[in-house]
Amino acid sequence: MHIGLIGLGKMGFNMRERLRSAGIEVTGFDRNPEVTDAASLDELVAALPVPRTVWVMVPAGTITDSVITELAGKLEAGDLVIDGGNSKFTEDQRHQAVLADRGIGFIDVGVSGGVWGLANGYALMAGGTADHVQAVLPVFDALRPEGPREESFVHVGDVGAGHYAKMVHNGIEYGLMQAYAEGYELLEAKGIVKDVPGTFRAWQKGTVVRSWLLDLMVKALQEDPGLTRVAGYVEDSGEGRWTVEEAIANEVPAPAITSALFARFASRQDDSPAMKMVAALRNQFGGHAVRRPAESPRAKGSPA
Repeated sequence: MHIGLIGLGKMGFNMRERLRSAGIEVTGFDRNPEVTDAASLDELVAALPVPRTVWVMVPAGTITDSVITELAGKLEAGDLVIDGGNSKFTEDQRHQAVLADRGIGFIDVGVSGGVWGLANGYALMAGGTADHVQAVLPVFDALRPEGPREESFVHVGDVGAGHYAKMVHNGIEYGLMQAYAEGYELLEAKGIVKDVPGTFRAWQKGTVVRSWLLDLMVKALQEDPGLTRVAGYVEDSGEGRWTVEEAIANEVPAPAITSALFARFASRQDDSPAMKMVAALRNQFGGHAVRRPAESPRAKGSPA
């Protein structure tokens, strides 16, 4: 089998290598001349056997829109486009419609595995018709970890379902990371605990909170005890926001995920106006002392 792969960044590059190691022929295209196989999209399309399969692995939003629109003008009826980026599920129906006007198929795939996917494989959540998914099953099998297919791959439903499942996956990830992070801060804050990294290491086997995220937490503390090389500023990819929006739209309570998202927003404020007001109100109604800006732990360079 021979496919095209557009986007050879941190994940796309490793996906190309994993596919090739499994015997899938891959022609990749990237704007970076050091990693690309084809000099242009036209060259990539010309290199693929008909019917063509092109996997798009570029940042969600305008870049994905641009690539899919361009592919719609270059591919032919019977070809298939797979979007493996983190597109919002509502965009999938629009992309499907653009391609369907030219007789081109579309699958959306949520991909989880990050930079470890090359060695460990990727968990995959596909949305699309059964015929389209079946046609590229060898590609999914090459990318996923070894073992039973149902443990790392699912055909979730129609177009949009793959990215919806990945969105919820990432929302859960927000909550899990926040819980581990809060536990870390609490352990560090109490002087009675003399070995915080060792505490997390001891949780890696046998406990109910063991997970790959816990393993990565232990690794991070081994590489940088005290996290002195990390600023307390956390970005969000957008999928946490979309998860909260969907929870609201469907009247599903999601307090853990919502709190985790808001905690990321709080991390970006050196001196939160809201927290200033809370301190001022406590002083007003209860005479509670307030710290001057120069006295705050954050102003002195303490962790957020």
